[in-house]
This record gives sequence, C-alpha cells and structure tokens, in this order.
Amino acid sequence: MKKRVIILGAAGRDYHNFLTYFKNNPRHEVVAFTQTQIPGIEKRKFPKQLAGRLYKKNIPFYPESKLPKLIKKLKVDEVVFSYSDVSHEYVMHLASIVISNGANFILLGPNSTMIKSKKPIISVCAVRTGSGKSQTSRKIGIILKNWRYKVVVIRHPMPYGNLTKQKIQRFANYDDLKENDVTIEEREEYEPWINNKIVVYAGVDYKEILKKAEKEADVIIWDGGNNDLPFYYPNLHIVVVDPHRAGHELLYHPGESNFRMADVFVINKIGTSNKENVKKVFDNIKKINPKAKVIFAKSDIIVDKPWLIKNKRVLIVEDGPTLTHGGMTYGAGSVAAKKYKAKSIIDAERYAEKSIKKVYEEYDHLKKILPAMGYGKKQIKSLQKTINKSKCDVVIDGSPVNLLKLIKINKEIVNVDYELNEVGRLNLEKVLKKLKIK
Repeated sequence: MKKRVIILGAAGRDYHNFLTYFKNNPRHEVVAFTQTQIPGIEKRKFPKQLAGRLYKKNIPFYPESKLPKLIKKLKVDEVVFSYSDVSHEYVMHLASIVISNGANFILLGPNSTMIKSKKPIISVCAVRTGSGKSQTSRKIGIILKNWRYKVVVIRHPMPYGNLTKQKIQRFANYDDLKENDVTIEEREEYEPWINNKIVVYAGVDYKEILKKAEKEADVIIWDGGNNDLPFYYPNLHIVVVDPHRAGHELLYHPGESNFRMADVFVINKIGTSNKENVKKVFDNIKKINPKAKVIFAKSDIIVDKPWLIKNKRVLIVEDGPTLTHGGMTYGAGSVAAKKYKAKSIIDAERYAEKSIKKVYEEYDHLKKILPAMGYGKKQIKSLQKTINKSKCDVVIDGSPVNLLKLIKINKEIVNVDYELNEVGRLNLEKVLKKLKIK
C-alpha cells in the first residue's frame, strides 16, 4: 500500500527531493506540498509534466499553516521536511505538530538525494544564510578560470515563477536574465557570474541541469543557497562559517550537517568580528570536525563613491535573504555607512510600502535598514516606492545586484560590493591545487 506524503518546502529543496526520491517511486504518493518563506509561492501547483508517469494531475500547493488539517483531510502517512536555514527548535516544533496529528516526520539524507557527476564538483555551502558563500564561490571560479579550466556554476534553485518553463535555466548574459524574468533575489546570484563571464545554471530538475552543464564544463561549482546541503556528491565540500553568529553552526538545520561534512572551512568576516567569536567558531571546528582544513578570511567591502557618504543621512539597502532567513541585522551597506562616517541612518520602516511592510511585520528583528526584497513585480514596485519616499540624502546599496538596473531611484546611490580576502598560510588556491581535475 502506498504511503501518502506531504512535502514541506519553500520552492527549492522540496522539488529536488521530490524529483530524486519520490518521482516514479511506486511506494509513495505525494499528495501535496506546503510552501513557506517566499511570498505567494503557495498559489502555484507542481506540474504533472515534471512529476512523472505516476501523476496524472498537478500536485497542489498549500500554505504551511494548514498542515494539521491537511494531514487529516488527505490521510497523510508521512511528512517530509525539505527547506533550509531554520533552527533545530523550529524543526522539532514542526515534527511535534506532524506527530501529534498521527503522521511520521521524515528528513531525507544525502544518499537519497545527492546526484553523482561525471565531472569534478566543488560545493560551496554555509552554516547560515549570508555567511559569504557567493564571494567564496566567485573567487574559486576566477582561480579555476585563470588556470584555463572550463568552469560552469550550478546554483541552488530559486524557481518562483512557472516551474515548467524554469525546468532548466542557463544564464550567460544579461539578455538571459530578461528572458527568464528573474526576481531581484535571482538576479543577485546570477549577475555576478555573468559579470565574470562564467555560465550559471539553475532551475527545477537538477538531474537534467547536470547533464547540460557536464557538456560544457571541466569542473562544476555548486553554488549553495541558504545553509542547504549540495544536490550533488562533491569532490570537495567547502563550508563558510560566520563568526558574527558564532555558535549558530550547531543550532540551525541543515547548517550543522554541512558543518559536520565539511572538507574545508572558510571562517569569514574576521575583520569585523571580535576575537572571542572567531575563537568560538574555531574551537567548535576542532571539537566537531577536526580533520577539516581551515581558511581564515575577511569580507572586504568595495565602495564605488565613498565620498558621498560622509556627514549624510543615508538609507541602507541590504541583501534580502541575509536579513530575513539569515537573521542578520546588518550587512555590507551598514559597514560602509560606519566606515565612511554617515551622519545618520534613516529608519526605512517608516516609509515601507505594502509588501515591504509585511516583511517588517514578519521579521521584527529588522531595524532601520531596508531588505532588498523583490520576489515579484509588485514587491519590486513597493521597494522602489519605499526608497523614493524616504527622507535621505544618499542611498547605500549593499545588495549584490545593481538596483539601478531594476528600478528608478530619485536619489544619489552608492554601490557596495564585497570580496573574499584570505589571511594566513592556507588559502583557496592552495586547497584547489590538491584537487585532481581531469
């Protein structure tokens, strides 16, 4: 008798778990997905065209808040947790809800969900969102490219639109971004690779994505999302740790699994973190995963017009997921404001429009700074109105994407970027030299 299953997700890991473990699996029937974290994603369905021969209809999506009723209404046997960067306590609260309503609570591991590649895979993951995966991945890509390898990046999924159309996405230039109608969150991840002339893939079906990527790559970089695990078996698993959130490496799922699986750690942001927190992270590494190598690094900011900041009232825009899922209260823009002596930071929440207001309501740790949220056209318009209404002299854009390419801003804007700067004897170049790439 088939087990009836609900998958708890947030438009990424959940679809991958379905396609690698449940698709064409006669022992299970996925009767629903629940969706959370991303505004509006629960209004869609998982298309039967992607679901395989066992599914004659689209699989419905529901808000996660309806989970207790769904378990009973749909006669569910198992509930599979399939999203990332949540506390262990949060996961177990969900487990308690599931168990109290009669179903089993399931977590799928790497042997059930990771895919083997014909090409070497270097995975870059983290223990929390916003630790510095992207800058680490980019540096690896540039090193390998300088060594004349054909480098292709596969990015953790962010399919927030039409899932059938987004089955396989390839981004090599700015026209590809327009053609795929990407959100701000997607653009933040793809644009830097395009700027470095490195092809990046993403989408829904990561078996098919891998087949495409293998045809044009000597080596593939898995560019992780949130603190999720890789979708592919890595030849080298690099995990970024953030001492600003020292101790979180053992408190969040599945970041702790990354922490225990790592071959190499990058302890990032040591230039802006206190020594006690750096030591705490290092001590946890030596206690939990002592065989892993450790690289120490700074996250250096690059500011295009620093002279515009001094003695000015500034509105700070930061990377959205770092502030929301990642729980951070500041980012690169805030560091730039302090370094270049802004007069004051205005309270962005006072000017928040519609869907941006909801972000502040949901994430009440956010104070003053503005998360660059743009999961759809309406939210992008709300972001634009919020910025343009604000009573500031200068906007500091600390998001990874150039906002001027997406919205019209009626104020002076300073762009802030950041790059990985390793310190000490061990660095990424030395680690990569030891990896055998055919």
